Amino acid sequence: MRNPYDILGVQPSAAEADIKKAYRRLAKRHHPDRNRDDPKAKDRFAELNTAYEVLGDAEKRKAFDRGEIDAEGKPRFQNANGFGFGGGRRPHAGAGADPFESFEFGHGPRGPYQRSSGGPFEGADFADILSQAFGGGAGGSRMRGGRREEKGADIEITASATLEDIANGRPLRVPLPGGRTVEVAIPESALDGKKLRLRGQGQPSLGGVAGDAMVSVRIAPHALFRREGRNLYLDLPLTVDEAVLGASVRVPTLTGAVELTIPAGANDGRVLRLRGKGLTAGKEHGDLLVTLRIRLPETDSRLRAFAESLREAGSYKPRGPEFG
Repeated sequence: MRNPYDILGVQPSAAEADIKKAYRRLAKRHHPDRNRDDPKAKDRFAELNTAYEVLGDAEKRKAFDRGEIDAEGKPRFQNANGFGFGGGRRPHAGAGADPFESFEFGHGPRGPYQRSSGGPFEGADFADILSQAFGGGAGGSRMRGGRREEKGADIEITASATLEDIANGRPLRVPLPGGRTVEVAIPESALDGKKLRLRGQGQPSLGGVAGDAMVSVRIAPHALFRREGRNLYLDLPLTVDEAVLGASVRVPTLTGAVELTIPAGANDGRVLRLRGKGLTAGKEHGDLLVTLRIRLPETDSRLRAFAESLREAGSYKPRGPEFG
């Protein structure tokens, strides 16, 4: 494996904050959900995670700099008792690492308990994770150092996001037990109702690894827009003269207002499409569909006189023969 400093694109003298910033930027760019057409995306993402597991933990980073562990975090030398230098647990949020690197989306071929390749779980039998259930969620166990460790229970969490959060790429704030809050990028899959997995953020375990937090993303209702997938829908009120004569009307979007041309003679209920003004997630771009809604004034003697003249002249026939 390449040097983790090279993978993250930072110098050996880089501060912890710079390492974390570099990881966040690259993880967002190379996540497999954003690169579904690239067969090498998973390998790059796994390599990135492994690099951050080494450099994101202060003790592991020192051990790597001293040459005691390699780029994958494995001991380079062993003492007579067979124990390596520079060992340690996988970093968790609040202990020198950000939980962003450990979440997974959806369900892979191994089921909901997937393993990230290249990490400290390499070679573990993840069927053991499903062997027990206790507490508020699925527990389990695994072999480590010649002994079986119990995995803590998973927990279910709901986190809210607004349409503006998604449109502007703002992170999702996830409340965790104990009053802590972590921020993670909102993945494309969250728009389809899939859950995020935050590894190691569930219930603790005595002598073992903590469970995971399974996060459901709730998209808050909006005062103007309705959402269907990545498309947004908006009702646009129009005056009678705007509908009859046509007009240019300012229409709000999630990223700022735009001018929409209303064609002359527009009927109530007509739908105009603003391409690319819906939600953007990964390579998918939604549209904003604007439904025209003509609104009559409360009192207008001129409009009433005009309507009476239309009626006296026989008006026009908006309904066909099928209406009887």
